Amino acid sequence: MATAGGGEEATIQRILRITDIADEPLRFIAPIGGYEEMPLVSLEKAVEPLVSILPAVQSHAYVAKQMCDSPADGLTTDESASIMLYTMGWEPLNKCLYVVLNDTLRSSERQQKLKPWYLFLRLFLSALFRRHLCIL
Repeated sequence: MATAGGGEEATIQRILRITDIADEPLRFIAPIGGYEEMPLVSLEKAVEPLVSILPAVQSHAYVAKQMCDSPADGLTTDESASIMLYTMGWEPLNKCLYVVLNDTLRSSERQQKLKPWYLFLRLFLSALFRRHLCIL
């Protein structure tokens, strides 16, 4: 279940997000690539390749998209929902999007493991870049 607001579980998840920096590799990791060549697609399409990795991702993507109807930040609904989906936490935590993506990004075999993530990364990183431009 997604967590929002208060409560002990929400506090624990916030702490885990901050303290997972200890999991950062101490070695240099080359920049990721390949995702930028992917087309921009809807959030529903972007998460399809992730279902085998994250069985609940489609239902959470649906919720995120419903919550991002008509975003006021200049992003499309899909872009805004991709950011929301990344920030959502759900149980079990090891099947939560941000946890699995961050673990994949830290992996020594990340370039291969990231391939199913390319459509989502294209949408998500495009949204973050556009969001930055909206703020400027």
